Amino acid sequence: MSQAFKAGALPQGSGITRFSLWAPDARRVTVELGNGGQYQLSKHAEGWFSEELPCPAGTAYRFRIDQRLSVADPASRAQAGGVEGASLVVDYTGYPWKHREWRGRPRHEVVLYEAHAGLLGGFAGIQAKLPELARLGITAIELMPLNTFPGQRNWGYDGVLPYAPADAYGGPDDLRRLIDSAHGLGLMVFIDVVYNHFGPQGNYLGQYASAFFRDDLRTPWGTAIDFRRPAVREFFIGNAEMWIREYRVDGLRIDAVHAIPDKSFLRELAERARTAAAGRHLHLVLENEHNEASLLRNAFDAQWNDDLHHALHVLLSGESEGYYSDFAARPIEHLCRCLREGFAFQGETDYRGLTRGEPSGDLPPHAFVAFLQNHDQVGNRAFGERLITLCHPEQLRAAIALVLLLPMVPMLFMGEEWGERRPFLYFTDYQGELASAVTAGRRAEFIQFSRFREPDAAQGIPDPNAEHTFDSSRPQPDQGDPQWREHYRQLLELRHRWLTPRLPGSRAVDARPLGERALTARWRLGDGSLWRIDLNLGEQDVNVEPPGESAQLLFCSGQSAAHYRHGWLGPAGLVLSLEIS
Repeated sequence: MSQAFKAGALPQGSGITRFSLWAPDARRVTVELGNGGQYQLSKHAEGWFSEELPCPAGTAYRFRIDQRLSVADPASRAQAGGVEGASLVVDYTGYPWKHREWRGRPRHEVVLYEAHAGLLGGFAGIQAKLPELARLGITAIELMPLNTFPGQRNWGYDGVLPYAPADAYGGPDDLRRLIDSAHGLGLMVFIDVVYNHFGPQGNYLGQYASAFFRDDLRTPWGTAIDFRRPAVREFFIGNAEMWIREYRVDGLRIDAVHAIPDKSFLRELAERARTAAAGRHLHLVLENEHNEASLLRNAFDAQWNDDLHHALHVLLSGESEGYYSDFAARPIEHLCRCLREGFAFQGETDYRGLTRGEPSGDLPPHAFVAFLQNHDQVGNRAFGERLITLCHPEQLRAAIALVLLLPMVPMLFMGEEWGERRPFLYFTDYQGELASAVTAGRRAEFIQFSRFREPDAAQGIPDPNAEHTFDSSRPQPDQGDPQWREHYRQLLELRHRWLTPRLPGSRAVDARPLGERALTARWRLGDGSLWRIDLNLGEQDVNVEPPGESAQLLFCSGQSAAHYRHGWLGPAGLVLSLEIS
């Protein structure tokens, strides 16, 4: 791509806006302004159409392709009336940042909280919740995808205009105000971005830029995006740069990069994103089913550790279908490998017969994000059940302590801190035939599971397009358990006091089973001290090696400290000790 063009409508000052669209299949592109003005864009090399026009911020516009197709700008910064409405010219330089001096926080201080803006009252609703999260011990809010989607509600991963925050949540300046307020409280803000597919409604790129997609490769969501094309790469890298420069975000979580075959694109994205941060702390986190440890050595900071989640989930719930079948036979051994080396799968064959993963034992613990729940592991369940409804609460409390006290990066899913029992369901807002197809497809997904093999069993799965499905997913903090909140607060306070300052330079020492449902694990922290966690998710006492005389017991649940010092760990118990060299 010629570097002269950046996709979208970019104000140039003095009421002038440059409109640029990559439309290699088009012969003519016209910009139609909301005031009735129409201007033909000049055609340039490599499929670009562009022109500088007198057009102030706030102006509505659309692109017309060859007098036959009227479309929103695929790089629209804001929409008037949703994904099918007009795009708006946005001047991001006008927002008066109060905390422009904010430089972010280093990686060892990150404690993530994944949240869905629509369920928490939009950008204003999340902004109101920030002080409470800061008091809890959260240091970073991770917002599920914000890009514009069809209708008024979507679980987040069916967006089609990645540059435009959904107007159902608020306007661009409302989002900036949220981020600015977070920075004032010492909180970072991460954005979840989707660069592997577009949703099924509102994306018209294939009708005027067919080269945006490959004809030789498909993903679970349809035809693969062609990252070999310079204009395509620039479209998504420009999106990352926008979030960092125009919204001053502190991190990006890149969704499902296993569906992005071009790893050179990912490395270029990481390099350009760090340049855009201009010296601020920037955290780049991957979701990657392929467990490509190589991407974590020289490009990205961390990866969601699904292996650790799956092992813990099997231990807590006993579930063994689907991808949990990989962990059903030896969950405690898989969990120990995660604590010791990062990934459980480092080149082994999974339940699908696929080789998955790369060796990860050389990576530091903070290259992995640990969690018990997230949008995928809850929302991809047929009924969206949260973990608290699937297992014994005392065992869950012990597992929570493990995740929050690991030297890995911990992450909470909204509501778990008060013991939320309402589900988080897959929800959309489609109409007509597409709505029917999405509902049928959702129910067909679960035929492989035993509980849905009987005729019509899947008909009870909630309809994604029903408004009730969305409403029933809305968390209810006023119904929460104060003791559950206090458990999280105490654990995070302990983490920030004793672990966080010692995290830089930490390395795993060992992790081994103490039976079928118990383990002991140790890490050498950056100051040379020894961090030890003993966990028992079983129903019987297990024998443990007594701690050294100089070891401080920082946390002890499930039994008395004396019982532990005599070499025993009780059911649903966890003990944390620190031995300072």
